[in-house]
Amino acid sequence: MFKVGDLAVYPAHGVGVIESIESKVISGTKQDFYIMRILDNEMIIMIPLDNVKSVGLRQLIEATEVPKIFEILKEREIVPDNQTWNRRYREYMDKIKTGSVFELAEVLRDLFILREDKELSFGERKMLDTARSLLVKEISIAKDVDESQVEQDICGIFLS
Repeated sequence: MFKVGDLAVYPAHGVGVIESIESKVISGTKQDFYIMRILDNEMIIMIPLDNVKSVGLRQLIEATEVPKIFEILKEREIVPDNQTWNRRYREYMDKIKTGSVFELAEVLRDLFILREDKELSFGERKMLDTARSLLVKEISIAKDVDESQVEQDICGIFLS
């Protein structure tokens, strides 16, 4: 259960703040909603309280969990993916939609590694940018550091 003012992560959209909890009547049924504003783009999302688990809304990671993300990003012993770009794209999107920050880190790592071997499709490049920005935002808030520092830390892993 979130309270007004809490930060939360909405899969594929990122970190947001719970602005209010409102009741609305939809199709004759009263439902309670979290009204959430995504920090990066000011988008407002209404999340039915009954659907919080199914949409993957979750609390931010703790600062103590950040090293695990960096371990995932550093991992290089992964099997090369020889699937078609659209199948890879679907699999990566499914991982992002889980809401798991660790699966998000896997997507970022895999796309960075894949980019070293071949040119990414437009969709994959966009997904790489999305995964990076989602990860940077959450880590910067969890560790209370500037996003540019997190960006440098992540880039440092892939350039080493």
